[in-house]
Amino acid sequence: MDNPKMPQIRRSLDHYLVLENMTADTHLTVLSPATQQPILGLPYLSRDELEARVQAGVNAFMAWRKVPLADRVAILNKFCDIFESKASEIAEAISKQMGRPIKFAKGEVSGTLQRARYMTSVANECLADMEFEDSKNFKRFIRKEPLGLCYIIAAWNYPFLTMVNTVIPAILAGNTVILKHSPLTPLCGKIFTDTFSKAGLPEAVFQDVIIPDMLSSYLTTHPLIQFVNFTGSNAVGLAIQKNIAEARKLIPTNFELGGKDAAYVHSDAELPYTVSQLVDGSFFNSGQSCCAIERIYVHESVYDDFVQRFVDEAKTYTLGNPDDSTAVVGPMASLRFADHVREHISDAGKFRCFCYRDIELTQCFALSVSKGAKPLIDTGRDFPADKAGTNFVAPQVFVNVNHKMKMMTEETFGPIIGIQKVSSPQEALTFINDSIYGLTASVWTQDPDLALEMGDAIQTGTVYMNRCDYLDPELCWNGWRGSGRGGSLSKLGYEYVTRPKSYHLKLATQ
Repeated sequence: MDNPKMPQIRRSLDHYLVLENMTADTHLTVLSPATQQPILGLPYLSRDELEARVQAGVNAFMAWRKVPLADRVAILNKFCDIFESKASEIAEAISKQMGRPIKFAKGEVSGTLQRARYMTSVANECLADMEFEDSKNFKRFIRKEPLGLCYIIAAWNYPFLTMVNTVIPAILAGNTVILKHSPLTPLCGKIFTDTFSKAGLPEAVFQDVIIPDMLSSYLTTHPLIQFVNFTGSNAVGLAIQKNIAEARKLIPTNFELGGKDAAYVHSDAELPYTVSQLVDGSFFNSGQSCCAIERIYVHESVYDDFVQRFVDEAKTYTLGNPDDSTAVVGPMASLRFADHVREHISDAGKFRCFCYRDIELTQCFALSVSKGAKPLIDTGRDFPADKAGTNFVAPQVFVNVNHKMKMMTEETFGPIIGIQKVSSPQEALTFINDSIYGLTASVWTQDPDLALEMGDAIQTGTVYMNRCDYLDPELCWNGWRGSGRGGSLSKLGYEYVTRPKSYHLKLATQ
């Protein structure tokens, strides 16, 4: 049925009134990850309304770029203070929209502030002119100019962290921003808008928009957009880049895309600590992290012990509703994502059929061969909330895995993990680099020389030793290969939201 009427919803999250008589064409509807029932509806902008937002952003840029950097820094510092005061509202928005257990949701506030405050603290250094020693007749320097109106598309899995990485440096550098948040977490963009407004950011320097995918695609190719930043899947990132190229636009772009992040556990790893960290890195946020651990390679000398400890630790987790204070793992953000994880589970254990012909009997026989993955957790017993047709997917551990299985080669983005035995660091390296992705990898060992040696050969943007699933704001966050291009955070982060302009002044002409 075309344009089905959505159920009337009186109020959501105490702050945002949901409009009545919503239709799929006119409103974005958000479903509860726990119940799959509508909890929120927000009206889409029309194309004319979006054009007005674009023009407002361009106009605001002309004034904002001239605001002294010290004043911009002061506004951003005030933004951080106000954002911190909204911790409870933010946690509720995260938990209800994307399903993270409420007891963990406030953690995103501290992570967002850590990144925002670091990028603010280094703004003066990073945006200062690069000057050169000259004679009295010459003056030369490189100035970092803002790009203009930026379009930033944020992701749902860490809805504030995926905003802050680029929004904060872009605004500090003198740009203006239009943000489209994920359709799963639109209130997070509105919280940013409200916080910026209360901090004194001039109107239209930051605008969040609720638009359908068609208008988002149009905005990436809009002639007044000077920069596009996207966080999300590899497929959508490639589609955005294709749209921009076909529009014959040469503008800077930033892509933080998927991952298939690997861990190698060496024979000397401190197992209790390593297991605890890798279970958390695999299953926190229901595995819905671009840098979550998705595959583990363990040295054969500690393999059996590691696997047993890992399974025992995983079984201590609880799967439940986001508002349940005992839940460690909540529902996945959508049923589509949950079914994707289940498809990877099915692929790893299913039988494949081949047909061969007996030469003498000239008769065809069917031969079934299992891919062979073995699950080690009885999810029906240990995680009864895991049921088909729901967003609840239990933590699961697989052995007897290999690189013919999707769970070891394609991004799963869910709470399952494959553990593979290896005989040496060199064999682990071969498997780690056997991927189209290259976001992070981790080496678990007491030998920093081994970690550095392996790190030199690992083809990822970040290499960890004895930690994982963490972004340090002082380090550049970037992916190799199918995990993206460009970067964010660190002092290098400002290079992606500015362009260099060289000045060469001859002061004396005689």
